[in-house]
Amino acid sequence: MTYETPAPDSPFRTEPAPRDLAPQFVLPLVVRIERAAPPPRTDALETAARAVLVLLGDERSRGEGEWARAVRDWQDARIRKVVRRARGAEWRRAEALPGITVTGKTAEVRVFPPVPLDGWPKDLAKLQVSGTDLDDPEPPARPDPGTPVLWLNPGLEMSAGKAMAQAGHGAQLAWWELTDEQRTAWHDAGFPLTVRTADPAHWHELTTSGLPLVRDAGFTEIAPGSCTVIADHPALRRSLRRAR
Repeated sequence: MTYETPAPDSPFRTEPAPRDLAPQFVLPLVVRIERAAPPPRTDALETAARAVLVLLGDERSRGEGEWARAVRDWQDARIRKVVRRARGAEWRRAEALPGITVTGKTAEVRVFPPVPLDGWPKDLAKLQVSGTDLDDPEPPARPDPGTPVLWLNPGLEMSAGKAMAQAGHGAQLAWWELTDEQRTAWHDAGFPLTVRTADPAHWHELTTSGLPLVRDAGFTEIAPGSCTVIADHPALRRSLRRAR
């Protein structure tokens, strides 16, 4: 199975690049947050990251699929993701639009094919970005050995919505670095992954490991160039060891 990978010029770089001249697209994600039962923060982050991978691995996003042109246009420009929240009738309207709903332990996230930056569907455009502050009722467990981990920078404060987008960026960088065979294996396994905040010492080690690292463009919440997520996939670690 063959998947698309963008040109080598990273869409996550913060300095001006030819990508800035291309039409800009955004990947919409909507998290379901019912007033009486909001999902735990970590579950929402992991579900959002998996949602990005599910869309990238979907046959509609590849080759001549119905979403493929939009995905290519999005990957040719800056990679933007925006997370909005919905509940009740808002969620039902969002579910009626073309997209994919991905479920976690309790979280539900719907991902949609990329849209022009100023061309959101009406039912998504009116959803709120703010209000995605979620909490974990208890500290997340240690990651299972062998499971890909998206490590968050312990020195940054991010809303849940911002962190969901950044986790999606990290998952996408890992996806691009894998071979088609490795992507297929991850896809067939259901995209297992965890999202955790690294402790400061571990974060320092990760930043020099050679693993994919997200540098935020600084559109919202944090300063341009901030390192937000490092994608620690076992297959990428093995590749790094062989290269040394």
